[in-house]
Amino acid sequence: MMKENRTALTAGSRENEQLRKKMLEYGLTFPDTYTDTPFRDPNWQLVRVKESKKAFLWTYEKDGMMHLNVKVTPDSRDFWRNAYASVLPGWHQNSEHWNTVILDGTVPEADVRMMIAESYDLVTDSATKRIYEAVKKIPPGHVATYSRIAEMAGDRKMARAVGNALHRNPDPEHIPCFRVVNAKGECSGSFAFGGAGRQEALLQADGIEVIDGKVDLKKYGI
Repeated sequence: MMKENRTALTAGSRENEQLRKKMLEYGLTFPDTYTDTPFRDPNWQLVRVKESKKAFLWTYEKDGMMHLNVKVTPDSRDFWRNAYASVLPGWHQNSEHWNTVILDGTVPEADVRMMIAESYDLVTDSATKRIYEAVKKIPPGHVATYSRIAEMAGDRKMARAVGNALHRNPDPEHIPCFRVVNAKGECSGSFAFGGAGRQEALLQADGIEVIDGKVDLKKYGI
């Protein structure tokens, strides 16, 4: 009997580790992520975001089952807890902002992945990220002011932060910061785009008329 119990325990642990591996691998599919064992205990394995070092996925074995902790909004927190008995208030963490998911087979893998994805989105949310996402929404042939981008990013008061973020633009090909002008419709200095007249040239190629370094906001602004 004892041998049978040890065999079952070993099989259960092996299955849990396979589940852990699958979840960690999924967590690592998100940009700029890495695994960590912060407590020097292999039972606690996390996936973090490189720049902020914030964890969005916690994995650990407890009571013979593999568990995950994921960050949630108040709405998603209650939705998932009501949907599945195996989704509980976050264990070892703030239960208002984290859920625990017991991987006992009752929660579909697609929903587990959805919760992990939401957790990543919440952890990586930042003013800079919101600014970049707002800039991506400027349609071709149009411009937006710094204050308009700040408003789209959730805080009209952070217009200066918009300028700082755009000067550090990590992906100019997909974040068209050349479509952002000041409150008068004026283009930025040459340093922002690699040379004098560069922003004007990009705007003109985009179908926007630039006169004396200035864009008509009534005609092209969003």
